[in-house]
Amino acid sequence: MQHSVRPLDTIGTLIIFGLCASWGLNQVAAKVALADIPPLTQAAWRSAGATLILGVIGLWREPTLFQRDRTLPAGIVCGICFALEFVALYIGPQYTSATHAVLFLYTAPFFVALGLPLITPTERLTTVQWAGLALSFLGVALALGVSGQISREMFFGDVLTLLAGALWGATTLILKGTRLRGARPIKALLYQLAVSAIVLGIGIVLLREHMPTQISAASWGSLAYQTLWVVCITYMAWFWMISHYRAGELSAFTFLTPIFGVAAGHFLLGDAIAPGFAVAVALVAGGILLVNWPRKAS
Repeated sequence: MQHSVRPLDTIGTLIIFGLCASWGLNQVAAKVALADIPPLTQAAWRSAGATLILGVIGLWREPTLFQRDRTLPAGIVCGICFALEFVALYIGPQYTSATHAVLFLYTAPFFVALGLPLITPTERLTTVQWAGLALSFLGVALALGVSGQISREMFFGDVLTLLAGALWGATTLILKGTRLRGARPIKALLYQLAVSAIVLGIGIVLLREHMPTQISAASWGSLAYQTLWVVCITYMAWFWMISHYRAGELSAFTFLTPIFGVAAGHFLLGDAIAPGFAVAVALVAGGILLVNWPRKAS
């Protein structure tokens, strides 16, 4: 089932704002749950739980959801990329700072922009739109207050988190450039969740991540938020958005996620905010405007 791809409209913009806000709050939820549940275990439980929930819903609403449609190979590759992204994000921050990790993760829109001309030439970004991406990236760096001091150990962590950003971008490109583009959003998401649950489970064993023995109510609540809202609702909405709107424009909006994350961490956890945060928000907003304005004007 193919869909026409169009520039972001008012409804699409409101949805992507809600998604970015939810993902920013998810950073806080994951941090809260880390007190009891290690990161890979969180990701594995989240993927497994969401697979079960969405699988039941999918079969109930669409009994033919899992019939053969030649999307399996792309679904497996997409799921592996999805899982390896989390593995890289688990290992990388052990060697570099959290701010560096977030910054390099959000290179994903650049990888999307680089790959889009290869799969959908009509979505090629203009020079002004590339400038918008760079401006938003600069805003994220300012918001995070990234240090310029890099050791060899930090460089290794930065490379891993950069790889996570590339894998995130690759996931978007696979969804846009393969048969998954015509698949139901719930099926595309189930591929990623089911495969990632298996890969992350293997990662837990290989990296000898300890299993939690006591889990607080706050940690259970954080895990429930991640599983039910972030994965089951917002991820499926994201896959629907990818099939209906221009991927380059959508990816530019993801720069808002760390901005929302920093704000949520400040108001909910008391984390410090880097000086010039308002300027950083303005840079991100200006960059997003540049990415989207030429398309809308045309």
